[in-house]
Amino acid sequence: MRVLVTGATGFTGGCLARELKRRGHSVRALVRDPRRGEALKNLGIELAPGNLVRAEEVRQAVAGCDTVYHIAALYREARHADESYRRVNVEGTENVLKACLSEGVNRVIHCSTVGVHGNVDAPAGEDAPFGPMDVYQESKLEGELLARKYIDAGLKGTIFRPVGIHGPGDMRFLKLFRTISQGTFRMIGDGTILYHMTYIDDLVAGIILCGEHPAALGNTYILCGPRYTTLTELADAVAKAVGRKPPRGHIPLWPVKLAARACEAICRPLRIEPPLHMRRLDFFVNDRGFTAAKATRELGYSPQVSLEEGLARTAAWYRSEKLI
Repeated sequence: MRVLVTGATGFTGGCLARELKRRGHSVRALVRDPRRGEALKNLGIELAPGNLVRAEEVRQAVAGCDTVYHIAALYREARHADESYRRVNVEGTENVLKACLSEGVNRVIHCSTVGVHGNVDAPAGEDAPFGPMDVYQESKLEGELLARKYIDAGLKGTIFRPVGIHGPGDMRFLKLFRTISQGTFRMIGDGTILYHMTYIDDLVAGIILCGEHPAALGNTYILCGPRYTTLTELADAVAKAVGRKPPRGHIPLWPVKLAARACEAICRPLRIEPPLHMRRLDFFVNDRGFTAAKATRELGYSPQVSLEEGLARTAAWYRSEKLI
């Protein structure tokens, strides 16, 4: 098949594009800056220069494709203005959906996030109540509901919600690994909050199932790792992966919240990413414990990499890149 991947210069989109190419598909990547796509081009992946917010550029990228994997999004960084999230995650998503409809794409796979559920009662499934807790999650929910509207109106597609993605190449969890490796990590709060990690190879396998399995059409799936843990258990597992003793010591939550709000107030008007902000504190505040039972039952989704093995592989990559 000829497939298009948006967000292919990012971690998840790039891993997906490379795996689709490895499986023999003709892969095209929508990229804002072709210079960032050189590594993909060297693998034989076609680059389609374009921006999600420009409808005609999106349509040109979609033209001739059988399947579209829409992975691109503006992620949760406090330096971005609120309207930027809606422009990319909602309006950009609609540009993709409209292009898929007009170009007769056979299937579109839309990447949402478990963040649309907010704080959950674990283990949460696809029917857990929506409860976005910041502008990023709100924009992702609006984008997901838009995808649902198009699918219900006849566009062939599937929605998936990933959880805590990590693996070689990921930079979002680098700070956690680095501070634990350096012995400077301190738990904010009591460490009993739940978190759920998903190894990148398992996620990519699940995304492709969403794009190819007949039962996936019209459905929404949570894709997550084999199990969730408390933050204390996760920190201990990371410590083992980096060869350190488990971190000890806690910081009360409320003074950190005050500091985060102060950092945001100072940095956001200057378009500077604050060293500490409320969205980053979500990691220490909101329960994230999910189940992939629906994807397992209907698609045969079966994560193969244990939490410990995934963390070890991630730590090994950080070391190889001299990041820790």
